[in-house]
Amino acid sequence: MIEAKAPGKLFIAGEYAVVEPGHQSVLVAVDRFITITLTPSEDAGRIHSAEYGRLPVEWRRDDSGQVVAEDHPYDYVMSALSTVERLREERGIAPAYFDLHIESELDDASGHKYGLGSSGAVVVATISAINDYYELGLSTMDRFKLAMLATIAVSKRASGGDIATSTFGGWISYSSPDRDALLEYSATHSVTESLSAPGWDGCAISTLSAPMGLRLLVGWTGSPASTAALVGSVKKASPKDSPQYSTFLERTQTCVSGLIAALEGGDVPASQGFLRRVRENLLLLQESSGIVIETDALTALCDIAESHGATAKPAGAGGGDCGIAFADPATDVAEIWRTWEEAGIRPLDLNVYSKEDA
Repeated sequence: MIEAKAPGKLFIAGEYAVVEPGHQSVLVAVDRFITITLTPSEDAGRIHSAEYGRLPVEWRRDDSGQVVAEDHPYDYVMSALSTVERLREERGIAPAYFDLHIESELDDASGHKYGLGSSGAVVVATISAINDYYELGLSTMDRFKLAMLATIAVSKRASGGDIATSTFGGWISYSSPDRDALLEYSATHSVTESLSAPGWDGCAISTLSAPMGLRLLVGWTGSPASTAALVGSVKKASPKDSPQYSTFLERTQTCVSGLIAALEGGDVPASQGFLRRVRENLLLLQESSGIVIETDALTALCDIAESHGATAKPAGAGGGDCGIAFADPATDVAEIWRTWEEAGIRPLDLNVYSKEDA
């Protein structure tokens, strides 16, 4: 039996802009996980998850060796499985069947998602488990790249920020690869060749250190959001040649660069100031694009935090899900949580997860 875990993520800064290759963002891994348990099987493989009911999804290999399933709502899992299986074949490793049991801490008891990157985490955990099973010896970066290739095969809009965070853990700065170029290249090349495709050139992942005394607070509005739909609506309202979108990208880059420097420099007040500027920039995007990034509940979350000396913003694409706040040691965190609860916002007991914690 093999067990692999991947943490959830929160976007701190750079959302929306990060879908453009080379634009930096800041994310953090949190201590809630997708857990994959892999067990060998004989005649076929099965994927078990409470999210999709009691019956497992069964997968096999067709005559050409490709992984197939008659009915598979697990698009991301099947894509991850297929991608690693192609690499296994390229390396001449004998095939085997196995079952995958999926457990998630990234939603509440009723199944509502918190917006912690469950799609990315399940791909990362699946690839990690199969890597261990076949003893592929993949590096951390190669596991990220495989997860990215598997994800964009399902959704080419995905920036990969959640995948990078679930793979590396902790605080990271991240800029995305050219996914269109990767898709085009991988369609005519092997997985092995695709791991060094030209499309990776703009992708960068660096670990960051947060200031001592900076506390990350997270509140959930109880309303899930669709990242793909939100990002798509921005593209329709603000195409790449739009003056407003270009301005947003420029301002975002300035804010993210400043935030990274403040975090690395151990400057809590400066980190809070840049987080506030990130929120202001998202509100400008909301006004110019016509989409809702900061809902009434997220506005309440942010305003409550601000009224108690913290700084806050929506996490990720907004439109629901979570908001985050930066608090300093003098902040009355208990009072923020109490006031959030009065406003119908659930404080989430989350901590930053780094690989050193494992």
